[in-house]
Amino acid sequence: MTANDRFANDRTPMRTATKQAATGTLIGLALGDALGFPTEFSDVPSILAKCGPWREMALPKPAIVTDDTQMTLALARGIRTAMDRGPLDPLRMTRPVREEFVDWYHSPENNRAPGRTCLVACQKLDSDRPWQDASQIGSKGCGANMRVAPVGLVPRLSEGQRAGAAQLQAALTHGHPTALAASDLTARAVFLLAQGAEPLGLVGRLRSYAYENRSRYHHRWLGDLWTRAHDATPEDFIRRGWDECLAVLERLAAALREPNPEVDPCIATGDGWIAEEALATALHCFLLFPDQPLPALRRAACTRGDSDSIACLAGAFAGAHLGAAAWPKEWAERIEYRSELLTLGALWDA
Repeated sequence: MTANDRFANDRTPMRTATKQAATGTLIGLALGDALGFPTEFSDVPSILAKCGPWREMALPKPAIVTDDTQMTLALARGIRTAMDRGPLDPLRMTRPVREEFVDWYHSPENNRAPGRTCLVACQKLDSDRPWQDASQIGSKGCGANMRVAPVGLVPRLSEGQRAGAAQLQAALTHGHPTALAASDLTARAVFLLAQGAEPLGLVGRLRSYAYENRSRYHHRWLGDLWTRAHDATPEDFIRRGWDECLAVLERLAAALREPNPEVDPCIATGDGWIAEEALATALHCFLLFPDQPLPALRRAACTRGDSDSIACLAGAFAGAHLGAAAWPKEWAERIEYRSELLTLGALWDA
């Protein structure tokens, strides 16, 4: 990629200390979402017949995103509002994020085939009931973690704040423990990459984090959510989620020992409709091409599974790792919601 292709001012050389990880993450997320939007619900042969070789996939014109990016922006706005009022905590975060999710539910732009869980939960959130009663306790769909990247980008959060916020935003709609754990891990991956962690060791660090948190239920952030399930204790409840995430991370580690970019990543790590598989398959695509963001996005979009969510997360990981300069200028300039993505990115990059 030449200097003219990069999403950066040509007169301002990119430096490691100013890679603009938040901007890179949000733009990459939206680009992956737009690239995968037309290929969702298609198998790989159908995608190849429609789009040509996967390594040459072009960004659609116009570059329209799905509910993945819309809900990411809703979460980001809610967190920004909460932190304008003071340090992030569950009471301060819940109301503005809940309001943003309800606004998204009623928006005329909510016409991008949103998931049923998000629709049902957001309808119930539009009431006076406790949010735990709106949460869909049996759902671990990828809608929980497709939108969580902002939690990994917000500066000056403690590890407990980041974990609690990631799980809370998931639980507002998807109450299954695996949705909570996968969202926590997704935010953790974005945070580590934005801070400069080497991709080579990322899976090992995420597995260690999962083991460390396997029996930790965040009471302050989740309240009595666990009582809606059948588990005997809150620790039993959350352990189910971490164990499913650990199992898929094992599959990911095995796949990366003999990587083959020409094979659909979904075969090894799942189709991505559920939270833990969306995380693992997006990481799979990113880690096949850790320093080549466009092949990572294209591989993620050319999959048999939930291609927009997989590519959305792969773009977030690539952008967190490489920064804003990862993305071709001609792609980044025409992504839908570009202005808001750049505004939020600039806020957290500062």
